[in-house]
Amino acid sequence: MSDLDFGLDTFGDVPVDDSGAQVSHARAIRQLVDEAVLADEIGIDVLAVGEHHRPEYAVSTPETVLAGIATRTRRLRLSSGVTVLSSDDPVRVFQRFATVDALSNGRAEVILGRGSFTESFPLFGYDLSDYDKLFEEKIELFVRLLDEKPVTWEGTLRAPLEAAEVFPPTESGHLPTWVGVGGSPPSVVRTARYGLPLMLAVIGGSPTRFAPYIDLYRRAAAQFGTTAHPVGMHSPGFVADTDEEAREVYWPSYRIIRDRIGALRGWPPIRRAEFEAEIEHGSLYIGAPETVARKIAHAVDELGVGRFDLIYTAGAQPISARLRAVELYGTKVIPTVRDILAG
Repeated sequence: MSDLDFGLDTFGDVPVDDSGAQVSHARAIRQLVDEAVLADEIGIDVLAVGEHHRPEYAVSTPETVLAGIATRTRRLRLSSGVTVLSSDDPVRVFQRFATVDALSNGRAEVILGRGSFTESFPLFGYDLSDYDKLFEEKIELFVRLLDEKPVTWEGTLRAPLEAAEVFPPTESGHLPTWVGVGGSPPSVVRTARYGLPLMLAVIGGSPTRFAPYIDLYRRAAAQFGTTAHPVGMHSPGFVADTDEEAREVYWPSYRIIRDRIGALRGWPPIRRAEFEAEIEHGSLYIGAPETVARKIAHAVDELGVGRFDLIYTAGAQPISARLRAVELYGTKVIPTVRDILAG
C-alpha cells in the first residue's frame, strides 16, 4: 500500500521536563511546534492537533497552533483532530482553516467532530440538549461553504445567510475536510451522505470490530451516490527503544488520563493488567519500533484503511521521551510498516 499515509495526533497534552516538573501551557504549545518541525523533517505525512478546554491540555485553538507550525515546516499536512464544530461557528472555522491553508501553501485540512468532552458547550453558550442538532445543522452549513461560492442557508440554531461570500477562499478552491467518528452508525451514514472522508477513532478493543463501520460507510456512499474515500483511523500509542521502556513511560500518565475520563463516564479505575491486555490484543500501539510496526501493519491490512494516525501523547510525559517517540515513529516504524505491507 504505497499510497498509505501516516500521521501523528496530539491533544496538546502538557508534558513534564526531564526533572519531572510540569511545564507551563505556553511552553507546552512551543514544544508541540518543535515536535511538528521534527515530524516534517523526517517525512511524516500529517500532524493533527485536537481541541480541548481542560487544564491538562494546552491547545484550545488548533488552527492558531497550526498557523505557527505552517511557517516553520515545508511538507507536513496540518490538520485538526478534531475541531468541535457543534460549539463553533462554521463560517469562522472555514475562514481560520483557509488562513492556515494560505500560510502553509495548501497544506491545511480539518477533521470535524462533536467532541469527546463537553466543556466547550457551556463555555461558548450552547445548550447540551441541542448536542445532536447543533452538529447536524452546522455540518450542513460547512459543506455548503466548501463550494467556496455565495451561500444561502437557514437553520434553527444560527442566524441565516443570504448569498453570503466568505473570505479568504483557499488558493486551490478545495479545503480537505474529514469527519471524525467514534463508533456511531448514524454519524458514519451522515459522513457518507455528505461525501466526506471518514476518520475512525479506534481507541479501545480489537481494531477489527470497526470493520462493519467501514463497510457501512462504503455501502451508504454507494446508495447516496457520493464518493467513498479511503478511510482513516487514529489510535493511541507510544514508541521507545524497547518494549519495556515504552510501557513504563506510557503507563503512569495514561492511567491518570484514563481514570479521569472514566470518572466522568462511570468506569472503574483501570488496572495494569487491562493496560497490558490492550497492548497485546487491543488498540494501544506501544513498544519498540518493530513491535509497533507489526501491530499497525496488521490493523491496516485487516481494515483496509488509507491512513493511520498515532495519538502519540497521553498526559504528562517527559519532553525527551516524546521527541524520541516522534523520531522513532518517522524513521523506524513507518518504513517497517511499508516493508511489511509490501511483502
